[in-house]
Amino acid sequence: MSSSSENSLPAQHANGHVGRVALERMPHGAPVHRRLDHPTLTATMPPIEVPMSMYAENRQKLCARLLEKLSNAREKKLLVLMEGGKEEYRYDSDAEKIFRQESWFAYLFGVKEPGFYGSIDVNTGYTTLYMPRLPAEYAVWMGRIQPPSHFQAMYEVDRVLFVDELAATLLGPERPDTLLLNRGLNTDSGSTAKPASVEGVTTPLKEGNGAQAGKPLPCDYDSLYDELVECRVHKSAAELRVLQYVNDISSDAHLAVMQQVKPGMTEYQLESLFLHHGYYYGGCRHVAYTSICGCGPNAATLHYGHAGAPNDRLIRDGDMLLLDMGAEFRCYASDITCSFPASGTFSPDQKMIFQVVQAMQFAVMDALRPGVAWPDMHDLAYRVGCEMLLKGGLLKGSVEALMEANIMPFFMPHGLGHFMGLDVHDCGGYPPALGLKKSEKRGYKNLRTGRVMEEGMVITVEPGVYFIDSLLDELVADVRLRELVDLEVLETRFRGFGGVRLEDDVVIVEGGIRNLTRAARTVEEVEAVMAGKIKCKEELPNRW
Repeated sequence: MSSSSENSLPAQHANGHVGRVALERMPHGAPVHRRLDHPTLTATMPPIEVPMSMYAENRQKLCARLLEKLSNAREKKLLVLMEGGKEEYRYDSDAEKIFRQESWFAYLFGVKEPGFYGSIDVNTGYTTLYMPRLPAEYAVWMGRIQPPSHFQAMYEVDRVLFVDELAATLLGPERPDTLLLNRGLNTDSGSTAKPASVEGVTTPLKEGNGAQAGKPLPCDYDSLYDELVECRVHKSAAELRVLQYVNDISSDAHLAVMQQVKPGMTEYQLESLFLHHGYYYGGCRHVAYTSICGCGPNAATLHYGHAGAPNDRLIRDGDMLLLDMGAEFRCYASDITCSFPASGTFSPDQKMIFQVVQAMQFAVMDALRPGVAWPDMHDLAYRVGCEMLLKGGLLKGSVEALMEANIMPFFMPHGLGHFMGLDVHDCGGYPPALGLKKSEKRGYKNLRTGRVMEEGMVITVEPGVYFIDSLLDELVADVRLRELVDLEVLETRFRGFGGVRLEDDVVIVEGGIRNLTRAARTVEEVEAVMAGKIKCKEELPNRW
């Protein structure tokens, strides 16, 4: 349902912010108001409706790019063929994993079920979905078997056929001159997109039978991927509405977690609170990535929360917490990191490091706009980090000497941020057509993109300062670099400190950015949230 649904009406809370009232039906049909009280509940409930027109627009954008790029596109019948995700199981058991659609397929069709294929005529935009033909027993175990007409209406496409009709359709009178298949290197993950595969259509038949045996259609594996990447890099207004929604849900969830943290809890309880909030209040069944809930020294582990370190430490008074968590809605991601003291009040050292990172983030967000190169923003974050750590007494010398020595990668080894959309680390960071090369310089080589910013790009801004033992050991062992560090301050005050990261999701707009995230980003805001003085994200400043 949309946010204006008759089944969900605005309600004024005692503290002044708008919540939601749901309508329940009594046995005789009279509506009864049921207040969904939650101190931070401001996102739409029920979840927003994502219109199928968004996916139609995505398909139109792709076809326009292909017609512009391919000289023979208008003279020949070119057909984009995509394969959706398949159902997966836990190893050799029959326990199904919760299905999440493959991102490329989700972008073009919005289909939520497994086992589908889809085709798009580049010249006309005519779209066909191919659905799996389900066995009769499916209706007993899984529910009603819907006909093709159901999916045609649901996904607003021109036609729906069965997968077992795909080969006959494409090898018959509708035979295209060339199939465009999605194969290409994801420069962020290093993995290659898997193109659609249909026996007898994209590959030879295993057992020849008939005139088409061993004669698959001509396939172009080179033209589609780069154009599809650029479509995904530049978000439409409809996509931005979905990204705003999931950011609202995640911003609310982070705030709810902060309000309930206290020493004696465990890290996994914080993860649980976030997961509950995102699903219960926002309809977000999935998260965009494994939640990182590092407290104390665990906050120095950049990708904490994995199977070997599963968010299971007890939170102690005096710990600094780093929570990097993001909900996912209709396959669109959010990626937010908040850092705060377990006690609710910053110690002097915690305050110092937090304000270093805050200054780094604010400087970048003030400077970020179309035409700015992302590596320059990374450089700016490092420069501000040097200035603030010098001011705080941890580093010595001059800012220029610190930058020349490239000391910041020992405290912030990762890149400043990454594209975000249907994947949390979204595609398009280093497209071959732009000829971008990754830097070999320490710290800079971990940048997930080297691109110049353009309107419609969505990117995270996530500077941090961490005290990672292996990096500190290397720093202290370097005779030249150790002269730029107050070793007594480092060893007595910050060994075992953990780390601080602040991460917001922003969209590049004319003249600057629009911040999709609303979170506590100053010492005063964090302490006010944890003291219950700020109860919802609308009470926080919207700076960008």
